[in-house]
Amino acid sequence: MRLTSKGRYAVRAMLDLTTHSNGNPVRLQEISTRQNISLHYLEQLFRKLRNGQVVKSVRGPGGGYVLARQMDQITIKDVLDCVGENINPAKDIIGTEAEQANTVEFELSKNYFQNLGVIMREYLTTTSLGDLIRKSRETAQAMQASSPAMANESGQSTGETSSAGQPSAEKSGIESLIRNPIGEVNQ
Repeated sequence: MRLTSKGRYAVRAMLDLTTHSNGNPVRLQEISTRQNISLHYLEQLFRKLRNGQVVKSVRGPGGGYVLARQMDQITIKDVLDCVGENINPAKDIIGTEAEQANTVEFELSKNYFQNLGVIMREYLTTTSLGDLIRKSRETAQAMQASSPAMANESGQSTGETSSAGQPSAEKSGIESLIRNPIGEVNQ
């Protein structure tokens, strides 16, 4: 699986739409500005998202896009499928007859990547826009709660760098909060 900019931008745009909608239409120009994604590219993505029935367009003054379903009913897999992302790492594992081998190694590797595909589909299917929005809110609250403490510890204000040019302790704290993924797989 190779997630292209198409899939990444579609997920970001859908999260932006979900965050800023509150039931009201959101203009693509607003999403474009906030996410730094080309308006033309967003128009192409939202055409596909509309055809995939995850967003609805609202025409007229104050128009834009809204979610077609509740945020907990739209999975990341739905979004990726709408824009045509290949989320199956085993899609091309079988190959041509010339590439196939009747060996234990071929079968083991084929089964491994097929199982990986099952795990990836399950992960993408069980993570909804709502899950990511709630994670975003939790992260923002944790950042706000830790912000004064981190600024006091480092002796710097939010987002500053030290004299050595290193990010402040707060930025490191933010990265550790954000890196905690949704639906972690226990090993």
